[in-house]
Amino acid sequence: MQDWTTFLSAMTLVLVRISGVLLFAPFFSAAALPARTKAIFAGAVAYLLAPLVATLPGAQVTLGFSAILGELAVGLVYGLALVLLNETLLFAGQITGMQLSFSLVNLMDPASSIQTPLMGELFQTMATLVVITAGLDRILLASMVRSFHAVPLGSYALPPTTAMALVHAAGGIFLAAVELAAPVLAATMLVEVSIGLMGKLSPQLPVMNLTVPLKTITGFVVLMGALALWPRFIEARFGGLLDMAEHLLAGRG
Repeated sequence: MQDWTTFLSAMTLVLVRISGVLLFAPFFSAAALPARTKAIFAGAVAYLLAPLVATLPGAQVTLGFSAILGELAVGLVYGLALVLLNETLLFAGQITGMQLSFSLVNLMDPASSIQTPLMGELFQTMATLVVITAGLDRILLASMVRSFHAVPLGSYALPPTTAMALVHAAGGIFLAAVELAAPVLAATMLVEVSIGLMGKLSPQLPVMNLTVPLKTITGFVVLMGALALWPRFIEARFGGLLDMAEHLLAGRG
């Protein structure tokens, strides 16, 4: 009976940690996945991991407010670190949409229930495909398993430095978004400069009628060519965010 009680306590703590990740992590937090499917998946992972992580050195398999809060904090550190990737893609899509003259085209995002730019939704959908194709979801689960070695079950307390590190990491969203949208930005800027020079050389040229179509066509062509670099970019950012989360939890970040 004591072993069964210990198993249920460990499973509950693991479930809390896994649930914090599923709340924010890319792909797992998608509204397209039914809530019942997520619950079954989290329960299955917790059931399989509980006997293993409960016997690790330093594990405290005792249900309590501090233990549950600590496990939730671990999951949220992972989830909030990975959600920076989604925000980067959304910002890059907004920049690209403005350059392609789609700044007024918005869609209702089912995950956040707010209107988001069209290109931002496209970028997030394509990133989800990269995550699934590259197997980054399995890498995330493997990193979560390693977190039980870095932070034993029921022993984590969220320090203020971790929250400040996440805030500083969020400041890199702008730079990463500009890097992702840089090919389209450069191409559309060259189109604008070229049409501007042509307008100076030939004042009767309908510059306003040419700028938007040429920018849109050129931007889409460059964007299709830049898609070849997306898997490497997303894998690098995804892996970097996972490493940052592990370092923060281990007290090295």
